[in-house]
Amino acid sequence: MRFTVVTLTSLLALLPAALLAQSAPPASAPAVPSATPSGDGPTYGTFGFDAAGMDRAVKPGDDFYAFANGTWAKNTAIPADESNYGAFNVLQDLSRERTRGILEAAKGDPASKIGRAYAAYLDTAAIERAGLAPIQPWLTKIRRVDKAGYPALLAEADRNGVDIPFGLYVGQDDKDPDVYAVNLMQGGLGMPDRDYYLATDARLAQTRAAYQAHLAKLLTLAGERDAAPRAAALLAFETELARVHWTRIDSRDADKTYNKMMLEQLRASAPGFDFDAFLKAERASAPTLIVAQPTAIAGTAKLIAATPIGVLRDQLLVRSLDGFADVLPRAVDQESFAFNGTALSGTPQQQERWKRAVGFTSSALNDEVSKIYVARYFPPETKAAADTMVKNVLTALGRRVEALDWMAPETKVKAQAKLAAFTSRIGYPERWRDYSNLDVRAGDAFGNMMRANQWRHDYNVTKLGKPIYRWEWGMSPMLVNAQANFGLVAITFPAAILQPPFFDPKADPAVNYGGIGAVIGHEMSHHFDDQGAKYDARGRLTQWWTDADVQKFKALSERLVKQYDAYEPLPGMHVKGELTLGENSADLAGLAAAHDAYVATLGGKPAPVIDGFTGDQRFYLGWAQVWRRNYREASLRQRLLTDPHAPSEQRGNIVRNMDPWYSAYKAQAGEKLYLAPDARARIW
Repeated sequence: MRFTVVTLTSLLALLPAALLAQSAPPASAPAVPSATPSGDGPTYGTFGFDAAGMDRAVKPGDDFYAFANGTWAKNTAIPADESNYGAFNVLQDLSRERTRGILEAAKGDPASKIGRAYAAYLDTAAIERAGLAPIQPWLTKIRRVDKAGYPALLAEADRNGVDIPFGLYVGQDDKDPDVYAVNLMQGGLGMPDRDYYLATDARLAQTRAAYQAHLAKLLTLAGERDAAPRAAALLAFETELARVHWTRIDSRDADKTYNKMMLEQLRASAPGFDFDAFLKAERASAPTLIVAQPTAIAGTAKLIAATPIGVLRDQLLVRSLDGFADVLPRAVDQESFAFNGTALSGTPQQQERWKRAVGFTSSALNDEVSKIYVARYFPPETKAAADTMVKNVLTALGRRVEALDWMAPETKVKAQAKLAAFTSRIGYPERWRDYSNLDVRAGDAFGNMMRANQWRHDYNVTKLGKPIYRWEWGMSPMLVNAQANFGLVAITFPAAILQPPFFDPKADPAVNYGGIGAVIGHEMSHHFDDQGAKYDARGRLTQWWTDADVQKFKALSERLVKQYDAYEPLPGMHVKGELTLGENSADLAGLAAAHDAYVATLGGKPAPVIDGFTGDQRFYLGWAQVWRRNYREASLRQRLLTDPHAPSEQRGNIVRNMDPWYSAYKAQAGEKLYLAPDARARIW
């Protein structure tokens, strides 16, 4: 949803990071504590933290992340079907296993849509027998299209779930959040980012060569001739697209990306493409639309006009095979994974079919699966406990806002009004979507996927002219993640993240506040990060701060930008401080607010010492534990290029900016993480 929704983790890989991981696949299951509670104690260790995973040989002041997680990192291999692995994955695996049980039980029920969808996806023998026949009518349309019919066919491709050179969706109008608007964005790249096409890095040059070979292989699998020169022409076209694309740093700027245009203005600014035909076929015709990257849209239109139709057809052919690879013959599926899984992320082995079947069914019929999941696995007492923590952290954040010395008094009043306007969404949404008009057929995996894509598209575009769906999450209860939605002034915590190590009712409160408490604070403070702070208590994109507030905030944020710019997780590759600023500042503020909330629960009494750890020490260990993660090199490289979240090692070490952490762990000058008090980043 445009740039007004941010998540705790990357949607690419369930996020965060750790030390560089082993590149070889593990010979056995990962050495991680079970996420399934047992007995009367906490799931992890004696108080909710896996102390056995620490590396006490490391000084906390040198590398707190390694001190808390170093032994775990050394002993934990990444599963062969994962690009990275950590605390998020442990819970996601549990969520997937539970969902599998739901779907297996439904598989034998002919009246169950989720059962039919799951069973059809699992039936690889039927998929193999069908060959390319299910997709051939669509491929034939692509082969026959001419330049005049290309815009309408692009819209049909988008509706079918095929990536195209433009991104279109219906979402809240950032400056008028009570109405829906059509949003248009740049698109069209088959690799994750413009840097994959344009950077001179030798590893990326290898990836480009692998991508060209992938394009040629897909064209061959589609039955096309002269695949090699056609793949080269397609790569050249996408390279030119990459040149006109905005960077991810510019594309996360809510002001720069809000460009409301009349349709005639779009025509005039981006000649060479029939937007009228495109929008009509998208079923999203409107007198105005919001264009995120106007120069990229204009450049794309110009490139399309100048590019032979054969190249444009070839792009749709390969995107179609890649997009539907899961439900096409094994040769296509394997080729798609070889590039998208192995070449891009370093993952040596594709997931078992049942795992992907769970993922497909949970996506296609999300709410049908979700309502069964939460009824079984999300008890009311967990929801109530999480709600209490939300209120405590919200109170703490409000106090921090009131104590700021850089914000004007009149702005503080507005900030408190925004905090009071928050909608906290815990566990699952209050309403479920209706899939009665989605046709799910037994034995038709390809058709089910295409119809699910079409249903999702139509559901979105038919929001135009309707009241805002304020009840809608856009995030599954089975997902281990969290979200801040600027337009709705909402914070969202799905059921699956409200489990150990993030939250454990049997764990020490310090660990819970360092885990889920800091996550709660993270999502709250996103509404006050460098982009979220541009949205007022109504969710409207507007400057509600004074000019002096804005300048002081930028100066304070710059310290955090420079701090993260200096990190070098891979030789020659640094964290992008400006790209990751929103997440880093949310970590900073969220952790501080959670610590305040934890201290407040003590009622002025000292925290008990448990297993030799003070309350503050346990709080920061709880924070570090949720970020433990090992990466394959290709996965970490992709993250550094594309992800607004820093790797987990750096996220864990944000404690170097916290005064209570220094008191807790006695970090000293000369140690690697040590920052003098006047050098620490302090914003909220």
